[in-house]
Amino acid sequence: MKGSPPIVRDYSEGQVRSADGTTIGYRRRGRGPALILVHGAMQASQHFTRLAAALSADFTVYVPDRRGRGLSGPHGAGFSVLREVDDLRALVAATGASQIFGLSSGALVVLRAALVTPALDRIALYEPPLSIGGSVPVDWVTRFDHEIAAGRSASALVTGLKGLAAEPSLFTRVPRFALVPLLAIGARLQGDGAADEVPVEALIPTLHFDAQVIREVADTAADYAALDAQVLLLGGTRSAAYFGVAFQKLTEVLTHARSIALPGVGHSGPEDDGAPLVVARALRDFFGAR
Repeated sequence: MKGSPPIVRDYSEGQVRSADGTTIGYRRRGRGPALILVHGAMQASQHFTRLAAALSADFTVYVPDRRGRGLSGPHGAGFSVLREVDDLRALVAATGASQIFGLSSGALVVLRAALVTPALDRIALYEPPLSIGGSVPVDWVTRFDHEIAAGRSASALVTGLKGLAAEPSLFTRVPRFALVPLLAIGARLQGDGAADEVPVEALIPTLHFDAQVIREVADTAADYAALDAQVLLLGGTRSAAYFGVAFQKLTEVLTHARSIALPGVGHSGPEDDGAPLVVARALRDFFGAR
């Protein structure tokens, strides 16, 4: 992000064991009440570095790598959203957290976890892609899987990004024939990336599992009427329309919810390259910073 200060990697690492024995690793920084941040698709804990840093003066921030990424173990056979729910429950138990934030598919996991984790009493969600009557596009997944199987990861990435079209960007405007070679070159130039970061090449296949989460929880809005926690629904005005569909439905069914639309911000708002300081300000207000 142009003009941003350098990212200081002043965190420690830890891990918990999920119900099926899978290791879930996390980055920890700051001091104060525990707050868990759950990233979205095509991401790992590294993408919340600026958001975590902005919150670390008021909270002990835990940012797990979701399954299949970085510090954590593989998705495993028989993967389902319930496995990720178990992962979060293990982290909540280990940290004593009662506050949690999730972005996109990570927000869907947070929603499901909150239903079975009474300790979570304050929940912030940024644009969960909750499909209402087929509102979230997933028809790209078959082509994506074929391209991954053929070793064409750059093509698969373009398929996923254009299929979801989460916000207006270079990926939605540039033709596919031009975008694929550009991304392939970018991935080669990045190589393995920094020692503590998951390279994009390793993140691309994980998009399949996020699509599975979207499919599994589709049309489950009515379930969340049972949620007794305080909920903050966050979104940006530059995001795809289907996030607004989910936003409206959740506003109707959640008993203790309030919503905020961030002007000029897109789906990438919480990420390092988005508007993490804007999102952090809303989260501090909701979670009650010291």
